[in-house]
Amino acid sequence: MVLEPLDFSAAQPPQLLRGLAALQADLAKGRKLPPVEKWNPPHCGPIPMRIARDGTWHYMGTPIGRAAMVRLFSTILRREPDGSHVLVTPVERVGIEVEDAPFIAVGVEAADGRLTFMTNVGDQVTADADHPIRVEENEATGEPSPYVRVRGGLEARLARPVFYELADLAEERDGVMGVTSAGTFFPLGRAA
Repeated sequence: MVLEPLDFSAAQPPQLLRGLAALQADLAKGRKLPPVEKWNPPHCGPIPMRIARDGTWHYMGTPIGRAAMVRLFSTILRREPDGSHVLVTPVERVGIEVEDAPFIAVGVEAADGRLTFMTNVGDQVTADADHPIRVEENEATGEPSPYVRVRGGLEARLARPVFYELADLAEERDGVMGVTSAGTFFPLGRAA
């Protein structure tokens, strides 16, 4: 079941909703992402919002079905120094749960020596020294989990087909398979 539109009246402070309305108007006018890294409002506690490992956003246990609402929330998401995730506006900050990475890289384009990723919320990011690709390996299964940094410590986990595309582009260097983007080599795994 999907709620359209979402009803935040029961558990959501009204300041956050007013802040979201103003941000939505700014984004509609083509303005850049809000400067969440500069905002330091009081922490108002957690809200029942969760980003699942598959990139689905949930509120009170129900998936948020409106892509525009998810995109809007994604623009005010911030990772705190302790690793927690918050939604932040100039007037308040609320905690949310993120099971893995908040975004999923659903596409990649290789052009002019650069790898540019598209996320499930519409962000585009080119892998470079400031936006590295990293791969974690599950110790028990050996399964890789690849990520690319999107912004402000927020990462996107690469969808399996995207990782396969990178594997097709990989080259070997000193026994390590990896890809190069914007002049930086990113290891993907050991060569067979």
